[in-house]
Amino acid sequence: MVSFKVNGEAVSVDTTPETPLLWAIREKLNLTGTKFGCGVAQCGACTVHLNGEPVRSCSLPVSAVAGQNVTTVEGLMKTRTGQVLQAAWVKEQAPQCGYCQSGQLMTAAKVVSVAKKNLSRTEILQAMSGNICRCGTYNQIAAAVSTAQKALKGGQA
Repeated sequence: MVSFKVNGEAVSVDTTPETPLLWAIREKLNLTGTKFGCGVAQCGACTVHLNGEPVRSCSLPVSAVAGQNVTTVEGLMKTRTGQVLQAAWVKEQAPQCGYCQSGQLMTAAKVVSVAKKNLSRTEILQAMSGNICRCGTYNQIAAAVSTAQKALKGGQA
């Protein structure tokens, strides 16, 4: 049994300690927004936040999060940042198939929260690297991150 917090709620998951966090989230907690992509922490589809930092849940054993705070895309969408990002994603037409979007949004949330200034397109693409979009909507994703960043910093969205 491994106990931790998910989206602010205490949970205990009955699974082996080496079970990847991704499967504990999806199979035991029924939070299916986090996706399986590659299984080797290379594509970013499984990105969640661990104590506010993006991590790849497909390769992180659930035992590594004992007593810590995990935020999934479901939890992110309950925050102002998540809602602003979602609106920007729609405005900029970022999603295509949608498979990578939860991981993209989790990474974008960190990018917009730490940026001290409005990032350039190149800086956004660099900060978002490691999240693979099979549909190739990197330009729309960068535009959405820029739109969200401006909205969160009080500029026009």
